Amino acid sequence: MEYQVVLEEKEAQPTLSIRTRTPVQNLPQVLGKAYGSIFAYLNEIGIQPSGAPYVGYFNMDMQDLDIECGLPVAQPVTGNNEIKSSEIPAGKQVSCLYTGPYSQIEPAYNAIMDWIPANGHVSTGICYEFYLNDPAGTPENALVTKIAFLLK
Repeated sequence: MEYQVVLEEKEAQPTLSIRTRTPVQNLPQVLGKAYGSIFAYLNEIGIQPSGAPYVGYFNMDMQDLDIECGLPVAQPVTGNNEIKSSEIPAGKQVSCLYTGPYSQIEPAYNAIMDWIPANGHVSTGICYEFYLNDPAGTPENALVTKIAFLLK
């Protein structure tokens, strides 16, 4: 499959998030709990998310992933004990869209990781996945994920 890689300069995006560590096999449960907490908090304070749920990956250690689960908001919002006010940093990023099961996303990652040095860029090592449709009501083969790598 061919992936269209896009280079963009992005503004900082305010978010509400939960940062945690987990082995990859526990990711679905960890994400479900985190998104549930964040959606409940947003509902409690009367604010709607301004974009798709995301996960920021700060390492790629599959046994001990350092992740940030979050939701974009229009303006910075104060969090609570568990949920923090955060942001996806401003700057250059390279991204592509992937359609299909989350378990088969690796070729899209490989396409971006090949594109970055081939086009004279360097990754910060931080990447994000934005989940553009709901896995609860979408067939696996129709799930759309935007993968974005931050660049130096």
